[in-house]
Amino acid sequence: MADQATRLRNLLDGRTNRIESARVIAVTSGKGGVGKTNLALNLSIGLQKAGKKVLLIDADIGMANINLLMGRVTQRSIMDLVKYKTRVEDVIEESNFGIKYISGVAGVDKMLNASHEDLRIIQRKIVDASNMVDTIVIDTGAGLSRYVIEFILFAREILLVTTSEPASMADAYTIVKAYNEFQGIGRVKLVVNRVRSLDEWNATADQLNQTTQKFLNVFLDPLGYVYEDKEVATAVKKQEPFLIHNPNSPASRCVRELVKSILNGTRMPPVSKGWRGVLQGIFG
Repeated sequence: MADQATRLRNLLDGRTNRIESARVIAVTSGKGGVGKTNLALNLSIGLQKAGKKVLLIDADIGMANINLLMGRVTQRSIMDLVKYKTRVEDVIEESNFGIKYISGVAGVDKMLNASHEDLRIIQRKIVDASNMVDTIVIDTGAGLSRYVIEFILFAREILLVTTSEPASMADAYTIVKAYNEFQGIGRVKLVVNRVRSLDEWNATADQLNQTTQKFLNVFLDPLGYVYEDKEVATAVKKQEPFLIHNPNSPASRCVRELVKSILNGTRMPPVSKGWRGVLQGIFG
């Protein structure tokens, strides 16, 4: 891990200064499939509904899909910012849900061909977006790569998404260990997705926090959780954010409380699943 961190640090030498005039939140995860992108989208919509001007950036180079979750087809992507004459406002799209967004780019060739200098150019142009919004949410790729690290260090706040599955928790720990190798990294806030109960949320957060504190001396700020909710899968199929599809579902209620916690800097309070949520848990 030390050798890998050294190589990444060398790549990141002279990185772009962080944005000072807008709040920048990077949403990341140790592995794919934990619901990171869907959560980033719905948190962005929740922040907008709370009165914030939000720009959501799909920074997953190679596996982008935020526009698909909104049922949108976009003509330009974050990689277009590499072009000399392209300004950040040229690639910003208006969603149907009040937020602005920049699409990612799909394809292994795009990921392999993105250079260190390309990412520097992209970040410098994203700085200009801070004049248009007050909150920028960056959906990073999953795992550990220079692309993920680039955008993590670009943000002041890190929201680490995991589930209670042992593999997901192990990967989350690996990510925290790698991030801890870098100076100037912000406080890591933890969100456990797809929990079935408050006990599961507390047990997962406590176990992961005990591990990071024991071996890394790093405290994870336990921000909150999102319930397992079949309405989320239904919304994905309809290409609609679940916060819009069913505002009263257990997952949507969790997101609204998460937004309050992000804005107030407090730990998320207990959220009732409601009778529909209880029936979901009983009958699946």
